[in-house]
This record gives sequence, structure tokens and C-alpha cells, in this order.
Amino acid sequence: MPIPSSFSLTLISVLVLLVSSSTFLASGASFSSTPPKKRSNSWALPGSSKDTAMTTSLPPSIVGSINEIDAIITTDAGGRGMKHLIVPRDLQASAEILARLQPRQSSSSSSEDRQKPRVVILAGFPCCVDHSPPMETDGLASVDIARAATQLGYEAIVVTESCNAPVFRAAVKGVEELASIQLVFFPGGPSWTAGHDDEMQRLADSADLIISCERAGPAADGRCYTMRGIDMNERGLIAPLHTIVDRARETNRVKYIAIGDGGNELGMGKVIDKIHKHIPDGEKIGAVTAADHLIAASVSNWGGYALIAAAALVAAADRCDNDGGGSADDNRRQWIDKCLPTEESETQLLHRCVAAGCRDGVSGKMEATVDGMPLERSMQCLREIRKAALGA
Repeated sequence: MPIPSSFSLTLISVLVLLVSSSTFLASGASFSSTPPKKRSNSWALPGSSKDTAMTTSLPPSIVGSINEIDAIITTDAGGRGMKHLIVPRDLQASAEILARLQPRQSSSSSSEDRQKPRVVILAGFPCCVDHSPPMETDGLASVDIARAATQLGYEAIVVTESCNAPVFRAAVKGVEELASIQLVFFPGGPSWTAGHDDEMQRLADSADLIISCERAGPAADGRCYTMRGIDMNERGLIAPLHTIVDRARETNRVKYIAIGDGGNELGMGKVIDKIHKHIPDGEKIGAVTAADHLIAASVSNWGGYALIAAAALVAAADRCDNDGGGSADDNRRQWIDKCLPTEESETQLLHRCVAAGCRDGVSGKMEATVDGMPLERSMQCLREIRKAALGA
């Protein structure tokens, strides 16, 4: 008996529907009686195995203050061409990462999970090669960054060479609020052993975030150079601290923030082409390791102040008092006061370090100056940053 054409069309439609449904399900999709959720306007912080989602939105007033702070530190006050090395919005991105850091839960059974995030700060530029200690005054803001990290509720470890140890010990000595900062020293030159490799690996594996401030970085030939082109490796002054960055990134996708002012600092590889083009002897001295986020500043210490102030602003926005106990302005001031060093504390820090043998990297003298500029110039920058952060 012939099949009616209408029945044939219906049967074909049913078969097509069944095949389409099977394909849809095989692709991993599923039917649901509930409407799809709206896509979240958020991002997950790389470097955290928990992929903690955090909003990137900040109040316009906070963003405006951060932009003003960025403008303060990028005037190229030293006239070395650093304006060409500026990466727009990297200060804000760095501040968000620092202020919103979460502890990365270790997958290793030999490492216990920590409640506090750990910030590893790489420091030290031993450019005063004919003196002991060879450490310069620019880069001491690494101690301020460590202090700010502890105020944000984190563990902070400052890592540098043994030749710089007298300066960093003096930096934290006798100051209660710096007592929780851990100092780790590695030898430079031929004193290096396999045991040091193991210790550095453990340190890298424990990091949730790495920050460097005026840290010597290897150039294309693997050597670290001063702005005058002096090979610091040849003098036995450099430990391979850059391998902490390499290991932490490769193993745990840990983020790396760098602060520099001349192109030969660790992390400056992010703008290596501009270093080659605009910085004297840049082809030779340019540091090739690239930071995830780079804060270029007229003076690296100023970049440290900027990161601290910007992170405090993000914390003020994220951790505001929900109980109605204070205004947004009050909350902002509390976080700035909590994290940013005062002129008095910064002056005392510099004098302690100079008394321990620290020198101006430009003049080579044991004096309370930074990159050839009087202390008052740095204090003026700190005042301007504080004023911008407070929205005054």
C-alpha cells in the first residue's frame, strides 16, 4: 500500500530532529529548564590554583588617583629616557594583583597550604662595584613594598645577594613594623653551590607573587651591567635571582611585577626594543627578562611608592567598611596611612642604610641622596603621591 506523502514528510522531520538532538548532546551541551546565567564581568587571577574570580571594576575616583600617581613618577626626572619605557595601565594592573592576592594552594604533599599569600621581593643593585657593600640607595623601596605586603595581610620575603646583607639588615633593624619581613641572602660568583639551587627552587615554589624593585637583570649575554656598562657578574656580585622568576612562572604560573628606571633592571625585557632604541648602550645593558607588568619610573624608589599607594587604593575600594562605620574618604585615608611610608620613616630608613655603607648609585658617595638627587626630591615625590592617593 503506498505511504501518503504527508506521512513521509512527517517521518523525515522526526528523524532530522532526532539526529540534530543527538549531535547537540554529543557536543557536551545539555537541556535546562532554567535560563542561562549572565556572563560575569570578572576575571580570575592567574597564579592561583583556585582561580579566585575578582572584579576588575574600580570606582572612577580610584582610577583617577592611580592615573595621577602614574603621571607623578613618569616625568623622567633623571633625564635618562625612561619615558619611552612606560607601559600604560601597568601600574593599575599591578596594584590590583597585589591588593587582591590569594594564597595558591600547593599540590605538593611536601608543602603545607598557607593561609596567607606569600610575596617574594627581589632586590639589590650592587652597582657600586669598588665598595663593600656595593648596594645603592635606589631600590630601598623594596623594604617599603615588603612592609605594605604585611599590612595587606601577606607574608613578605626580601631576597638579595649576601654582599648587600649589611644594608638590608640595617633597613629592618629595630623597627617593630618591619620585624615580620624575612630576609634571604644568596652568594654571588664562585661561592654558588647545588644547595643554593635547591633553596632557590623551594623559594620559587612557595611564591604567590614576585615583585622586583631596582633589581639587576641579565642582558642578552647573561651578564648584569651597570648603566656605565660595568659587568657586575665579573666582580662576583650577582646571584642568579632571575631564575626564581623563571621557576615560579613555569611551575605555578605565578605573576611577576617589576619596577625599574634605566632599562637594565630585571623585568625590563617587556620593553626591550625601546631600550635598544632609546637608552644609551641599551643593546648591551638591556635586561631581557620580561615582567608581566612593568612600572617604569624616574627613580625606582618612586615606582615602589606608587605601587604601594595604588594597591592601598584598590584595597580601600575592595575592603570598604560595610557596617557604615566610616566614609569612603575615611577608608581611603586609613589604607594609605596603613601602607604608604611617611616622610619621617623613609628618611630614617635611608639614613640607617647609608650608615651601613649604602651609596648613591650615581655619585658613589655614602650620602642620603638617590640617583644623584637630594633626599628632598624623593620626599617631594612621596608627598605628591600621598596627596594624589587621598584625592586632595
